[in-house]
Amino acid sequence: MRTTLTRRHFVSRSLQIGALAPLTWRLRGLRPSDQVNLAVIGTGGRGRQLGQQFALAGATVSTLCDVDSRALDRAMPGVAERQARAPKRERDFRRVLDDPSVDAIVVATPDHWHVPVAIAGLSAGKHVYVEKPLGHNPHEGELMVAAAKKHGRAVHFGIQRRSSVVCTALIEQLRAGVIGELSFARGWYARKRKPIGHGEEVAVPGALDFDLWQGPAPRRAYRSNLLPYNWHWFWHWGTGELGNNGAHALDLCRWGLGVEGHPQRVTSGGGTYSHHDDQETPDTQVVTYDYGNVGITFEHRNWHASGLLGSSFGAAFYGSAGSAVCDGRSYRIYDPEGALIEEAQGDRGDKEHTEGFLRRVRESDASTDSIEEAHRTTLLCHLGNIAFRTGHQLECDPKTGHIQGDPDAQSLWRREYEPGWEPDA
Repeated sequence: MRTTLTRRHFVSRSLQIGALAPLTWRLRGLRPSDQVNLAVIGTGGRGRQLGQQFALAGATVSTLCDVDSRALDRAMPGVAERQARAPKRERDFRRVLDDPSVDAIVVATPDHWHVPVAIAGLSAGKHVYVEKPLGHNPHEGELMVAAAKKHGRAVHFGIQRRSSVVCTALIEQLRAGVIGELSFARGWYARKRKPIGHGEEVAVPGALDFDLWQGPAPRRAYRSNLLPYNWHWFWHWGTGELGNNGAHALDLCRWGLGVEGHPQRVTSGGGTYSHHDDQETPDTQVVTYDYGNVGITFEHRNWHASGLLGSSFGAAFYGSAGSAVCDGRSYRIYDPEGALIEEAQGDRGDKEHTEGFLRRVRESDASTDSIEEAHRTTLLCHLGNIAFRTGHQLECDPKTGHIQGDPDAQSLWRREYEPGWEPDA
């Protein structure tokens, strides 16, 4: 059976079944009379997309902020043409936080800035939408959860598949036992990325405030192959592909299995097998998470576009009565012999996710469920990277996720900060 799931179809079905009540808030309508003035901080590729999405969703994107004027130049037209007036331009996020007309901020900076800017926004009384991953290291995730509880503002995490009609419909099926008792999930991501080559120290471009770009990270010299995207592959600023797109797949795996705690054991292997350049993070990686009663694996290849089970991104679930596969825009359910019994198509939930945040802002919904889920998911990324970097099997506390009995691995729980830039909840 093949279906195309729409929002109307899913709302009707959910009302009939009465399942997944906590998710229905994402599907309710907006109150367009309640205007939200929003600033996007970080206007690279993802920030540019989010600015346009929030403008289309009914917010007023009043400010675009970036330390690189070239990124501002690229982002401005797409947002301006989707609303009544063009946003203001700003280089320093602190001026945005000082602006009383800004109700909410969208944090789409490089990874090392996600939590410091988000916490500063909460401290300034702003509502916060923060992109994945939730921090550069596990300590920052803990700080972010504490700050969300302390400041009482709406906090939303950029895992839009939690708001996808098709993904939610599959989770509903899994909860109802369509493939029996679940015991294992597998996530993956594959993309043919280009090598970054071997860079050299060069003068900082005039359009870039590199000191503010580094912010909380201890200072390093500017290199020719760092920007605009390659910082992802350096541990000093990024979290590799595991923290980049692995966060989305791992969140689907966690959500589908219904695991609430943390893994008790984490192992990781891989390396730089294709791109022999300046990348520090692996271009190929496999991570295994053992929860005792269920398990998750994730693998990525960011040098080859061939993924698994017919898609470059996805999550597969295995139960006592069959299996299911979701690529974020569709799902397929199979019986124990591998015969297809149901499939459905939809989208990945970008529109619903941005609308959900705006509704939370309008309703002053300060619940922390979303950000606590975000920390659990992002911690899987960090633990996988720590296991890879140390070459150790990690033994973890299932209640807190903290690494046990391994000083080398424990030393990577947090980072050193540039003096004066340490985040504090």
